[in-house]
Amino acid sequence: MVKYAHMSELLKGLNEPQKKAVTHKDGPLLILAGAGTGKTTVITSKMAWLVMEQEIKPDEILALTFTEKAATEMEERVDKLLPLGYADLWISTFHSFAERILRDNALEIGLPNDFRLLSQTEQWLLVRQNLDRFRLDYYRPLGNPTKFIHALLKLFSRAKDENISTEEYLEYAQNLKLDSDSAEFIKGSASEEDLAGLTKKEILALTEDELAKQLEISDAYHIYQQLLLEKGAMDFGDLINYCLRLFKERPAVLARYRSKFKYILVDEFQDTNWAQYELVKLLASPKNNLTVVGDDDQAIYKFRGASVSNILQFKDDFPKAEEILLVDNYRSCQNILDLAYKFIQRNNPDRLEVKMREKGKELSKQLISHAECEGVIEHLHGQTASDEVEMVINKIIEIYNSDKALNWSDFAILVRANNSAENFCYALELARVPYAFLASKGLYQKRIILDILAWFRLLDSYHESSAMYRVINLPIWQLPHNDCVNLNYWANRKGWSLYEVCKQNRLFANISDGSRTKLDKIVSLLEQSATIAKACKKPTEILQGFLEASGYLKILTNKDGLDSRRDINYLNQFYKKIAKFEKKNLSADLESLMTLINMELESGEEGSLVQDLENDSPDTVKVMTIHGSKGLEFKYVFIGNLVDKKFPSISRSEPIELPAKLIKETLPEGDPHLEEERRLFYVAATRAKNGLFLTSAQDYGGARAKKLSRFLIELSEDGFVLSQEVIVEPVKLEKKSEERRTGQAQQETTAFLPKQFSFTQIKAFESCPYQYRFAHILKIPGKGKPQFSFGKSMHSTMQKFFLLAKTRAGSSQSDIFGGGPQEHQISWEEVRKIYDESFIDDWYPDKKTKDLYYQKGLISLKNFFDEWQSDKKLADSLEVGFTFKLSKDCAIRGAIDRIDKVEDGYRLIDYKTGNPKEKLTSEDKEQLLIYQMAAEEVLGKPVKELSFYYFEGNKELSFIGKDKELEKLKEKISSIAEEIKSGEFPPKPEKEKCKWCDFKSICDYV
Repeated sequence: MVKYAHMSELLKGLNEPQKKAVTHKDGPLLILAGAGTGKTTVITSKMAWLVMEQEIKPDEILALTFTEKAATEMEERVDKLLPLGYADLWISTFHSFAERILRDNALEIGLPNDFRLLSQTEQWLLVRQNLDRFRLDYYRPLGNPTKFIHALLKLFSRAKDENISTEEYLEYAQNLKLDSDSAEFIKGSASEEDLAGLTKKEILALTEDELAKQLEISDAYHIYQQLLLEKGAMDFGDLINYCLRLFKERPAVLARYRSKFKYILVDEFQDTNWAQYELVKLLASPKNNLTVVGDDDQAIYKFRGASVSNILQFKDDFPKAEEILLVDNYRSCQNILDLAYKFIQRNNPDRLEVKMREKGKELSKQLISHAECEGVIEHLHGQTASDEVEMVINKIIEIYNSDKALNWSDFAILVRANNSAENFCYALELARVPYAFLASKGLYQKRIILDILAWFRLLDSYHESSAMYRVINLPIWQLPHNDCVNLNYWANRKGWSLYEVCKQNRLFANISDGSRTKLDKIVSLLEQSATIAKACKKPTEILQGFLEASGYLKILTNKDGLDSRRDINYLNQFYKKIAKFEKKNLSADLESLMTLINMELESGEEGSLVQDLENDSPDTVKVMTIHGSKGLEFKYVFIGNLVDKKFPSISRSEPIELPAKLIKETLPEGDPHLEEERRLFYVAATRAKNGLFLTSAQDYGGARAKKLSRFLIELSEDGFVLSQEVIVEPVKLEKKSEERRTGQAQQETTAFLPKQFSFTQIKAFESCPYQYRFAHILKIPGKGKPQFSFGKSMHSTMQKFFLLAKTRAGSSQSDIFGGGPQEHQISWEEVRKIYDESFIDDWYPDKKTKDLYYQKGLISLKNFFDEWQSDKKLADSLEVGFTFKLSKDCAIRGAIDRIDKVEDGYRLIDYKTGNPKEKLTSEDKEQLLIYQMAAEEVLGKPVKELSFYYFEGNKELSFIGKDKELEKLKEKISSIAEEIKSGEFPPKPEKEKCKWCDFKSICDYV
């Protein structure tokens, strides 16, 4: 293991409390990290310190956080700190971690390890499609049988957050008797106001009603879990709870993972729920090398099941835990921090500061700024909502014009709810200020997705005129607006569908000749696409056919603007959603897809969105919810709609409440909703570095004038000056200097470049940079090919086979370089079953071709299996992921298919499904040479042999890389990486090569 020459290199720039936190090694540690105090820096530096200074292997450290975004950021930071790279780094969300454990061990508790993980919408569909199985009375109103599905699912999720089993819930419901306990139960379910004046008989009737509801709910919970088991599925709550069950019921499995993870670190600890905390405690025991980092004042995910009591409970669970307080803020001006601190103290006594004082320990979480500045803090108040929006936009432009060093990305408008963002977005567009609305939902409302859905609906029914009208108005056809209006006029007058009018367009007057030609093309393309759909082609193929044949994709990819990139991003997300649907469903045709989407829309689903703040919108004003802003920072922050009932929002009780007796977390003394809303405001305010603007208006269009938010009143009581209504003259956006425009354009270009490279990316750029642009910058979905599906099928089969062999031999995959030949039995029938389950039938042009590939794979596997029987050699490790640094600025990511132990070292094996070569060229060897460098320098193991294993003919070609070869390849890859980072992607057209390119239909250079 390579160490830093001096520990100071790793600890450089850290303050004393941060250094103390980083170098704390053994035992429990609570790091209370306020906003902007460098908590992510601390936790990633701690991981690097453990690896580089304490010689802990990277895969012996488990780092858990709350969101995929936070996990990705943490991994990127650790990557920068580890000079050589790493293998199999366990940085993930709680759910991803639990899923990984269950995929490997679910059979231990009688669950399938190939379970399906259901989204919220899929859970709703599961209940809706099986509603007759649920013995619902109260919660199945005749007028709207699906009314309570969301409420029931939310209750089930809440129960799983508390690790409440169906048996536990049922026992609770059955034990409720008509006695004093029941009376207490009723008091917990209804307010004293509701109960006042009721007779004993009426209270008794109410009690019986509530008891019946609880029995109905507990029964529904049980049926829901049964349905999941029958379908081989889990929801997100199941992942944590089944993982807990696995560890509790299988001590040997728990012991293995306790031995593996010598150190556990939890980021955003305040956002964990009760079950997640139980999982961490169980895994960390008995050594308890557990570090948690959090801030109770930033716990804002109660709606997702987060339990703020966990951070308060930690000191009780680990009374000897070391405690480190981080209050040195490197983000905001002191007056902004002071305002936020005074405000959040109104959540006392339910804050950690107070709880610790009650236990005799003084604790001050007041943040100390290291930014030498006086922040701007203003209240902007208008007569109407339009005035408020106008003042915000004017203020942004005014500040932007005043400082040429500012970028649009230095500004953020934060709102309490998505629907409050629309007016701000519209005004920014009118003012020609670039902006990005970072919503987590709304994919189905995006323009490009509405276009595609309209096309899909027409394939199901030509006569859906609203879809046809959208299609003929697509910019790709360039039909004059008057012609579209006239076509609609004739359809209404004749009583025909718009499709029939377009098809028979020559019968009607006032349509230009150019439009008639285009309409013929649209109708022809529509009929061709419908024929393909009826031939049971998969929706992904139908989508690609439409995008290419219509010219939609070519127009989209020929532009380099932000709007175009956003549309391509939405297209990618929709394509992945369809591809996922195809994998999950045997009858994955267009009709079943549209049925699913229509049901999703019926359930209230808007289509989830994955936002990439850095890459999707590099230099734009960010408009987002406060929840979405967590972990971000901006020079200037505007918090909008600070009026009564908007922020703080109205407290709404759950339609179906979880009984208080079943709740295991510690509940707050004060109003939980109001305290959470205060924490939200605190998070929003502490995003601001130099300026914080609080905005409101009197008139939002309702019958009554709006009162100011109680938060503004509370701030005024602490000395904040509220504004009177003001009229602000519009501020014009000044023209940017050429230097400023060029700098921002460069920022937009480099934002889309990768931070790490794969071998596939390197080869794609080497072949043709323009092709690389399509595949890896724009990420255009490529057409699948039979050989890709076949290759994945064979790889998956081999991995599952060797995992089974290791299990039978009593070996463990987690022991990455252990084991050896042992007696174990696997039958050919088992291998064939694995192959059948792993065989992917995507992208085969017809059944005959699919059957030929299937038989080819079957013969290859039989030949392999017969030969393997002679020595029954086990693989030491499978699918070993790595990140290998060729230089400070160039990292390669990959995964080695298989590693076998040989005398004095290891053999690295890569599977190939193509025809075996007689002789390998230097280019053929490059992939395995990269693996050799990664295995030796990252895994620290000597490589004695590199082998390509060809399934065709059961043949191997082996070699070993020489120092000269490896050095030459390093230089080549580094050179290509530098070219990629330049942001230039010139075409390299070659007739033979272009003929096989996936993007030839949208390339101007073929």
